[in-house]
Amino acid sequence: MKIKYWGFILLVSVSFSCKKLTEVFPKTEDTTSTTNPNAEVNGWIYDTMKSYYLWENQLTAKASTNNKLSPADYFESLLIKPGELDRFSWIQEDVAELTASLQGVNKVVGIRFTPFYSNTAKTKVALSVAYALKGSPADKAGLKRGDFIVKVNGNELTPENYNAAFSTDNLKFTMGDYNGSEIIANTKTVDVVKAEVQTNPIQHYSIIEKGNKKIGYLVYLQFLTQFDSDIRNVFKEFKAKGVNELVLDLRYNGGGYISSSDIISSLIVKNLKPGTLMSKQEWNTELTKAYKSKYGNDVFDTDWLNEPNNLGTLNRVFVLTSKGTASASELIINNLKPYMDVILIGDNTYGKNVGSITLSDDKKRWKWGMQPIVLRTVNSLGQSEYGGKDGFTPNFKVADNAIPFLPFGDENETLLSVAIKQITGISANTTNANARVKGTKKVDVLNTAYPLDNPKLEIRDMFVDKLPGQK
Repeated sequence: MKIKYWGFILLVSVSFSCKKLTEVFPKTEDTTSTTNPNAEVNGWIYDTMKSYYLWENQLTAKASTNNKLSPADYFESLLIKPGELDRFSWIQEDVAELTASLQGVNKVVGIRFTPFYSNTAKTKVALSVAYALKGSPADKAGLKRGDFIVKVNGNELTPENYNAAFSTDNLKFTMGDYNGSEIIANTKTVDVVKAEVQTNPIQHYSIIEKGNKKIGYLVYLQFLTQFDSDIRNVFKEFKAKGVNELVLDLRYNGGGYISSSDIISSLIVKNLKPGTLMSKQEWNTELTKAYKSKYGNDVFDTDWLNEPNNLGTLNRVFVLTSKGTASASELIINNLKPYMDVILIGDNTYGKNVGSITLSDDKKRWKWGMQPIVLRTVNSLGQSEYGGKDGFTPNFKVADNAIPFLPFGDENETLLSVAIKQITGISANTTNANARVKGTKKVDVLNTAYPLDNPKLEIRDMFVDKLPGQK
């Protein structure tokens, strides 16, 4: 039975119990002595990793592990070449919080930002707001793309403290102005309180008309299944209005559900042929045997989906990228490359061609949730060369370091303007009335991946929401 649709992201955000997984691949019970308070949970961690970890055949023998470690440290001790081969597996003390985060629900202010040196001595930092999440405390307080933050709770930002500046729930931002050469603090302050926010990944979309070109522009933040119908409606509008070029802005997208990535891929691909191969997954040796035995040799194949709103007119797609473009975002690029021109503008992507699942204890003896790497993805040609730290290399390397940031859809915006020039041969209109400030300044950026206001929630991954063989 061929599985033609299963959720999949370079950030696998699906919560599966071990019980469900063991319908195909049973796990063994740990019998370690309870005299060690960590023995039982660590035994469960090892047995579960031995069953599902992509590199399970390289795990140290269980008897050679130190099961007196805390569960978090024990999990870390099992990883194969952490930071090199396995850069992405993690464990979290509360599986409910883990699952919520993967579904786009987080306690945040609701901004992403670019930190940059605001003085020539490089002792001070200012934050340029990349966006405020719709409906977030930041959005409700009026923060918007292009705003500058120079102080948090009265403290000037520096290279040493800006990462920790959002550690409290109640925050007061001191705003700044660009005077043509530097950022100067003004008298405006903004008070915000962190709150639980559901990410709406469709941050912006519009149609830009230049000559005979109708360019669909979409800023998409995270692959979330609950917004699949909304993204289909965006493409329905694009199709109805005759969009014949597409710019997909994934520079802020760290991944998400693979199934949502597959939908967007199928809405874009040239000459959509539902039922033909889009991509494949590779699991560990034992699971591969088990799943193929139960469901057939093509159980790991993912086919193109029948999407009525596939644009159907595209010979190419332009993707705006950064070091924050990861996992399911990179999966879209890899899916489309065998079928059409995929032109990347911006920075190298993150480099994550592997996916994970959420594993928790079906007996609910503890709250721990693991997110180990369990699969690797390849496209229809068997290609998966973007898994290194350099990711995909852009066709047009463009530093996104010109301030002030212009609104989404502004033809002068740093990366979008390059895409428009490539599509039309016409440079952006430098007198665009939407530009908030005339003139720009290139700055020295400290982090090109656009940090989130809560660094603990910074996840770059792809997840599966259906197991092989599940409908």
